[in-house]
Amino acid sequence: MRINQYISRCGVASRREADRLIEAGEVMIDGRQARPGDRVTDENTVTVSGNEIRPPEEHVVMAYYKPVGVTCSERDAHADRLVTDEVKSDRRLTYAGRLDKDSEGLLIMTDDGDLIDAMMRGSAKHEKEYEVTLYSPISDEQLGRMCRGIYIEELGVRTRPCIITRTGKNSFIVILTQGLNRQIRRMCRAVGARIRHLRRTRVMNIALGDLQVGASRNLTPEEKKELYLQCGLHR
Repeated sequence: MRINQYISRCGVASRREADRLIEAGEVMIDGRQARPGDRVTDENTVTVSGNEIRPPEEHVVMAYYKPVGVTCSERDAHADRLVTDEVKSDRRLTYAGRLDKDSEGLLIMTDDGDLIDAMMRGSAKHEKEYEVTLYSPISDEQLGRMCRGIYIEELGVRTRPCIITRTGKNSFIVILTQGLNRQIRRMCRAVGARIRHLRRTRVMNIALGDLQVGASRNLTPEEKKELYLQCGLHR
């Protein structure tokens, strides 16, 4: 496999971050400096910043209930709480699909870079489900505009059609198949609505369920197997 994929599979960095490490000369293959596009097998010795890396026999995949106020970042000097500090593990875990600081709900955390890349692939149209509460009532016409896809001026794109189910005069559930930056907040703003509370309750086949705020759990073998299958990966 390509060297950036190997590094990602070892849980050291995402493929994009791996490319930066390679360009910076931090990656060695059998004692020589790696180049972009190099290919390796398990027979090669790969080091990153002088440390030998190997893919784990079994990857960690966790569900985490991110509270409001936790920032989805590995490094942010201005953040009070980073998600990578909140979830305790002896592995380097990264999130697959961020939630903004003011939102709460389900995050998938893993040391499997291939899984993260597969989950984040926009063309795959993986489902994510959210509960939304607004400050004021919203009309059926406003919900319909969002359902059909709406132009987000600051991003210069039109959102994909989505599924919206009303749950109250100022609340609804929405299922998205894309992950634009602050997408639901921008969609609501585009129709003149303002979000009071936003919670993600499902990512693909993984549901938040009764997980408590700030808590995490390992996926069950069945959940993990189905998640990998939906991502087109076989482990």
